[in-house]
Order: sequence, then structure tokens, then C-alpha cells
Amino acid sequence: MKNVRVWFKKDDECRYISHLDLNRVMIRAIVKSRLPVWHTEGFNVHPYITFALPLSLGFRGEKETMDMRILDDNFKLDTIKEELNKCLPHGLTVFDVTEPVSKPGAINSAKFKLRLSSDDISAKELYIKLTELLDKDEILVEKKTKKGVKNINIKEYFTDAKHYDTDNEVVVRVVLPAGSTTNINPTLLIKALSDYSGVEVYYDITRVDVFDAEGRPFE
Repeated sequence: MKNVRVWFKKDDECRYISHLDLNRVMIRAIVKSRLPVWHTEGFNVHPYITFALPLSLGFRGEKETMDMRILDDNFKLDTIKEELNKCLPHGLTVFDVTEPVSKPGAINSAKFKLRLSSDDISAKELYIKLTELLDKDEILVEKKTKKGVKNINIKEYFTDAKHYDTDNEVVVRVVLPAGSTTNINPTLLIKALSDYSGVEVYYDITRVDVFDAEGRPFE
């Protein structure tokens, strides 16, 4: 039996699939593909799969992962990719299958690309408002936690954010804490920007990559 890591993209309509539904879609694709995947034992037998870091609903993902076990040690990894893609809906695409190197618990941060716009002000004006906000000493927002809602200062997490305006939107690139210890959702900045500018801010967010504590890509 061999552990394998399936790398896939989540885009288009499938970015609105919840993590629970994504799990169901993947299990159905595995069953339909008839790949020799190890199944759980007990009353409710099903293919055993795990995801390293669930993606927020509505986010695009360029480098998502799913781990599973193949019963045949000599089974070709490229075949897994080909057979799964035949059974997945538009918006979910497997682009690689490898043997795992890193453990999911090693994930410490994630890189995001934010595309922001507003019907109320131009991209240039939105860029100016964002620049003013990021120049502040602190950016206080409400964050939901297991213990309730609390105010946090997200300024420290966005000090290295790179942002620029195009003809019709503002693009932000930033690396934020992610994993089992601390998670900062980029929508917190968007909420702060909307409150600060007084306009509704539309967003399109892509998680580009994830890293360990040393800044090395998750493998």
C-alpha cells in the first residue's frame, strides 16, 4: 500500500462547493474511476481521503491537495491523474500526483491573490483608500473564534502586502498565517477596506500556494 498526494485546482463554479461537498465529489470520482484506493473499515465503507488545508467557500485554489492510499505499490501515478480527471466536474482539475513529502501539520502560511473592485469608486480611488488603510498604525476588525467574536489588529499580517491598480481593479498579493495554529482570512482586510472607504468592495480571491514555517512550499 502506498500513500499518494493528489494535486488539483478548484476554480469556476466549483469554487462554490463547500469542503464537505468537495469531499463527496472526490469520493464519487474515486469510486467511478475504479482506482485501487484503500477504503475505511466498518459499517460505512468508503475511500479514505484527507485534505491538507480546507479552502474557504468562494475562493479559487491553484495548488490544493488530497491524500489517499493506493493498494498497488506499482500503480502508475499518471494513471491516477488521468482517471480522476475523467470523473471530475468542470472546475476541478488534477494536475499532478506525487508521493507525499511534507505532513499537513507543517503548513504555516498561504499566499493569496486578491482582485478588488467597486461600483462606487474607480480602481485608482480604491487603490488610494487601500494605501491609506495599510499605512495606518493598526487595522482593527472583528474576527470570529471558537470562543466568540473578538477585535484583532490585522495590520501586522499585511505589512508585506503588495498592491497595485489596473484599469478596472486593484490586485493585492499577500502571504498570511494558515494552518493549525493561526489563520488570517484575507476577507478581514476587505471588510476593513469597505468600512474605511464607505463603499461596497467586490472581491475574487485565489489561494496560490501554501508553505511551512521556513517558507518552503508544501510538498
